[in-house]
Amino acid sequence: MTTANPATEESNVISVGEYIRNNIREYGMLIALVVIMVFFQISTGGVLFRPLNLTNLILQNSFIVIMALGMLLVIVAGHIDLSVGSVVGFIGALAAILTVQWHMNYVLATAICLLTGALVGAAQGYFIAYHRIPSFIVTLAGMLIFRGLTLSIMTAAGSGTSIGPFPPAFQVISTGFIPDFVGIEGIHSTSLILSIIIPIVLLVVAWRHRKVNESHGIDVEPMSFFLIQNLLLAGATLFLGYMLSTYKGLPNVLILMLVLIAGYAFITRRTTIGRRIYAMGGNEKATKLSGINTQRLSFYTFANMGALAGLAGIIVALRLNSATAKGGLGLELDVIAACFIGGASASGGVGKITGAVIGAFIMGVMNNGMSLHGLGTDYQQMVKGAVLLAAVFIDVYNKNKG
Repeated sequence: MTTANPATEESNVISVGEYIRNNIREYGMLIALVVIMVFFQISTGGVLFRPLNLTNLILQNSFIVIMALGMLLVIVAGHIDLSVGSVVGFIGALAAILTVQWHMNYVLATAICLLTGALVGAAQGYFIAYHRIPSFIVTLAGMLIFRGLTLSIMTAAGSGTSIGPFPPAFQVISTGFIPDFVGIEGIHSTSLILSIIIPIVLLVVAWRHRKVNESHGIDVEPMSFFLIQNLLLAGATLFLGYMLSTYKGLPNVLILMLVLIAGYAFITRRTTIGRRIYAMGGNEKATKLSGINTQRLSFYTFANMGALAGLAGIIVALRLNSATAKGGLGLELDVIAACFIGGASASGGVGKITGAVIGAFIMGVMNNGMSLHGLGTDYQQMVKGAVLLAAVFIDVYNKNKG
């Protein structure tokens, strides 16, 4: 008769230091985000964490986060997409023409815009995947083509440099808030209830993920560290939810953003296609020799990027309540920077959804904080460029050292 050896059962529990070293990118960027937020909270005299400013911060950066989800997959696959800013402007103009000038139902118009964005990404992906033209060249061409096309269709529509305003029911997607079903005076109770439910769900998911890793012999963090980090996450979620609940509640676009983050996190961690994209980015030749159709994977990543850029284009246009000829100008730089700052590797094969989200919020908090300080756009661009260069330098340094 044999007895279970406790040491064997706990052999996959590693030390806190080793666990942090194995996840240094993600934790490093998270610590950086916290430090930046605390710095601007103190330096602005508490303005950063005010409910109105937090709401504006979410509304201003939701489309960056949404595009960063798709851009991360493109970068992990070993490519880049420089056209997303122009696609945002093009789809915003298309949405305005369909709903404002042609009076099309906004649900149908949204479907057409998302499909158009996916087709744009698929067209670029076709040349990249099946004709082996470098993604830098194809998407640079796309950036010029769709910027010119945006100007062309707005001129043809006879609307000058902008089209608007959008129907109020359509604007709810970008600028609306979830309804309050309880109706307690002074606080948005539905948002507060959701802010309590969300961390509980996250804790259950994290616990199940830990148990699955243990059953497969995968290294997991010590239980004390697991509980502390999840309690801190729950506390931050409750704080954010409470602050938003004292204003207008949770924005609709925040709920959309959270659903997309959860979906893409699941795709990258738990699905075959997600694992294959990482494998392709790590070593495309070996992945192809193993029988995986790498051309199809590259095609899919760009079609997906196009669809998300289309969604972002709708959100941007609705937030401004008009489509402009310069809509989305320069957004590709913020999206790409968010992914690299969040730990994605410039050589492909490395990066996490959570890292891209953290990177996007680092960019957003820096933009917001510098604006609160009254810094001009020139200084903001220089600071963001320096942060991006530092993030990529650290990535290359750690890779060479490893």
